[in-house]
Amino acid sequence: MDAQTIRWVLAAHAGATLMMVGLIWTIQLVHYPLFDSVGAEGFARYHAGHTARISLLVMPLMLAEVMTAVLLLGLQPPQIPTWSLWAGAGLLAVIWGSTFFLQVPQHGALSGGFVPEVHRAMVQSNWIRTLAWSARGALVMMWFGSR
Repeated sequence: MDAQTIRWVLAAHAGATLMMVGLIWTIQLVHYPLFDSVGAEGFARYHAGHTARISLLVMPLMLAEVMTAVLLLGLQPPQIPTWSLWAGAGLLAVIWGSTFFLQVPQHGALSGGFVPEVHRAMVQSNWIRTLAWSARGALVMMWFGSR
């Protein structure tokens, strides 16, 4: 592919990654900790609304990020160290694994009502995604510095 296409893929990838960095920090520091302030009576309805609305933001960004990461691995832009492309892909595997093996089941357990132990585990385990996305954000910024 030509240099223009690589720039577009890289820009789309950086946009998706950096938006997810901001979003995951908001979820980690604001949304998840406040779950225990909702109250038992309205929690299931609140949680269902939260899950539906946040998914409208998260899923397109996560899909765009993984698709553009795969494209970048295939394109192997010469200005980006190959090890960092693979490191970014590894971090994505950690993020997706944590999402589907930890956070999704925890959300499922909370969908019927607030469970303090599950909530605590969700807040703690979400640090995996928060730190992995932050590391991905640093990698993306490094890639732009190497251009």
